[in-house]
Amino acid sequence: MPAKLSKLTKSNLDKCRAAANAAVESYNRPGPKFRTALYVVLIVLAWQAFFHAYFYKQKRKPWYQSRKSTYKTGVRYEKIDGEPKHWELSKCLKEYFRDHNPPERKNLEFLLGLRNKIEHRNLPQLDPTLYGECQAALLNLEGYLVHQFGDQYALQDSLSVSLQFSRIRPEEQRKAIKSLAGEARTVMDYINTFRGGLANDDLNHPGYAYRVFLVPKIVNHENSADSAIEFVHFDETDEDQQDTLRKMNVLIKDKRVPITNLDVKKPAEVVAKVSGSLPFLFNMHHHTTAWKYFKVRPETGSDRPQQTDSSYCVYDNAHKDYLYTKAWVSKLIGELSDATRFEEIMGKPPRPE
Repeated sequence: MPAKLSKLTKSNLDKCRAAANAAVESYNRPGPKFRTALYVVLIVLAWQAFFHAYFYKQKRKPWYQSRKSTYKTGVRYEKIDGEPKHWELSKCLKEYFRDHNPPERKNLEFLLGLRNKIEHRNLPQLDPTLYGECQAALLNLEGYLVHQFGDQYALQDSLSVSLQFSRIRPEEQRKAIKSLAGEARTVMDYINTFRGGLANDDLNHPGYAYRVFLVPKIVNHENSADSAIEFVHFDETDEDQQDTLRKMNVLIKDKRVPITNLDVKKPAEVVAKVSGSLPFLFNMHHHTTAWKYFKVRPETGSDRPQQTDSSYCVYDNAHKDYLYTKAWVSKLIGELSDATRFEEIMGKPPRPE
């Protein structure tokens, strides 16, 4: 029999679920142009209430201790209007996850920073680019609620796919984003910087950003047509499912490039940086061999130049060339510092500098 929850725990669970429902309602309501900002503020509030409920369940007080606390006085807490000052979400994340950094934590860190950027701005142009992170925050919350408190606290009624009036293509979305100016550019820089700092596995993990493809559903008999949308469970440990998903991504994915001319290097700069860190000769020929070996970008002349491994390389459409990330420089230095590995990648043993 589950342990009885305290009044404070239940109160915060109610607050969490109410805020999550309000977040979904504000996002899915037709018309509003402030949907992402409203959603982010409310989903952050929902997550904060979840963590408070969790800490109360663990018999911990999610309150800030006063600096006036001493050995003699015992623990004292800061107060606002006579009430204890509760931990904000950023503090909750540190206390809950400690040294662990799963994609779910990165998702919330992203939304926290985004909230600080957009809560006083009206930037509807950005809404289409943020759907993945917004949806992931909701699905993650449901998973954590069920895991910590049981199925009765699920958000099943809230987890719906919002209806779309438009079939606007990604190219039109990109054009709209390129037209942003002033304060909107500041927000876009934050988004690109945060995404660009993530490892590729984290960026593409559904715990960080939940992205879906809507595929027409073929039905063979009447009972199969009861629902228009069906979510199929994806097992991350199933290699066959992973291979199928990768093939679908190649066929129909909207390529997301997290960095655009932001803290990236030209090939010559990469060569200079790597060459200065290796005991072996490293030139442009070696760099070309390396990107081909690791398949971080298409061959020159490809009709799909944007299909890069965005953790290491991005295509600059304006200048029709490729730029490389700090992660690529670090990878080359790490891989090529060993003579045996250098020969494996280059096909020839290294030569002294």
